[in-house]
Amino acid sequence: MDQVPGSTGTSAGFALRLGQTIFSSASLLFMSFGVQFYSYTSFCFLVTIMGLVIPWSFILALVDGYSVLVTCPIRQKGILFIIVIGDWQLLSTLALGAACSAASVVDVLLRADGSSSGSLCVPSNCSRYLISSVFAFLTWFLSMASSLFNMWVLPSL
Repeated sequence: MDQVPGSTGTSAGFALRLGQTIFSSASLLFMSFGVQFYSYTSFCFLVTIMGLVIPWSFILALVDGYSVLVTCPIRQKGILFIIVIGDWQLLSTLALGAACSAASVVDVLLRADGSSSGSLCVPSNCSRYLISSVFAFLTWFLSMASSLFNMWVLPSL
């Protein structure tokens, strides 16, 4: 079978993994700049999941980069199956859940901030949390794309 662009061992797969690493790192950094992110469980969940996505994506980016350099794509069913399960079942689902929960908490904080007399969220912190959620959604999108490309290759092996 021909190589599917975006699957493991291709230059597009390397770009997807590198994008996941960059976006998850950005999400983690923007969330960590807020001094009170630990007060909300969904923000802690987002930090934990992005902390798991960074090494997973970075290691697979290294594998993809090496595969591109030696022009030998990964075509072993067991390894590709583990990558698909790790991407799709674990990290992609968890990244989407973390991004959605963090975005919903930011929305609640922003809406409650205008209606109450006390400030629930400093505007600069809320904007950082919102940017972190956007980067988490971008991480999920790239993770899901690479998972689908790998799942497309899996039955042909």
